[in-house]
Amino acid sequence: MRFGITILTDQPWTEARPRWESAEEMGFDHAWTYDHLVWGGLPEAPWTTATPVLGAAAAVTSRIGLGTFVASPNFRHPYLLFRDAQALESISDGRLLLGLGTGGNLDADLLATESLSLRERVDRFQEFVDLLTRLREEDHVTAEGRWFSTAGARTLPPLRRTPYLVAANGPRSLRYAARVGDGWVTTGPTTDSVDAWFDGLAEARTTFETELVAQGREPGAVPRYLNLDSAPHLSGAGRVSLASVDFFTDLVGRAAGLGFTDVVTHWPREESPYAASTAVLETVARDVMPALRSG
Repeated sequence: MRFGITILTDQPWTEARPRWESAEEMGFDHAWTYDHLVWGGLPEAPWTTATPVLGAAAAVTSRIGLGTFVASPNFRHPYLLFRDAQALESISDGRLLLGLGTGGNLDADLLATESLSLRERVDRFQEFVDLLTRLREEDHVTAEGRWFSTAGARTLPPLRRTPYLVAANGPRSLRYAARVGDGWVTTGPTTDSVDAWFDGLAEARTTFETELVAQGREPGAVPRYLNLDSAPHLSGAGRVSLASVDFFTDLVGRAAGLGFTDVVTHWPREESPYAASTAVLETVARDVMPALRSG
């Protein structure tokens, strides 16, 4: 099992920098941030976009993976994201993890663009990822799509070490992730209980693996990333895996039992969302993560 932590961009860099440095010192395998103009969980908070923050994080770390959790088509053209990814891959010396997801409508609404139905957002996302894939594999890329087009787009330098990690929850998106993704990211279903959440994850895993096999891919070779903070809290009030050491340990054990290779939590905040104690985070990093890796 590998462990990740998400650090939001609501803090100025002078306050955020020690968290990124600490994430590496604590032994986390990867660290992430959201990629939004404004995040719905903190709609009135200060906020910055992901790519400059990840560049800064790359400059103050040396080992930890750094990723978007997740980048979406809401305000990004795939060619621009591809160019940003090339820069981040170089700055981080190949540590970038490009999480990609459908996204909601909030960022699009702020840009006064059309709000889309879920089906339309999935259609747009798949066009987005398909073009990103062509940009990674070809040069002078010309594409004419419903949402995204390019005309002879140059792609040098090659993007060689950055995986495309495709977020998926529903059956259609799960099958797509199995076809094109270098890894799978999921939040699981929205449920009222932890048991129901894991039942839904088990169904999603079956759908994902069935499509992997149909595509001739080895299921065990594809990384699977689970957002632990999408699980219902034991008390039913809020969702945070670091509510206690025992709760975190239980979630990770059950995730491992379903074949997840990576789990992601969030840096604790004083208030919701993700309200938790940094003491729990420190105990998890010191005692739980090494034990679960060796186990």
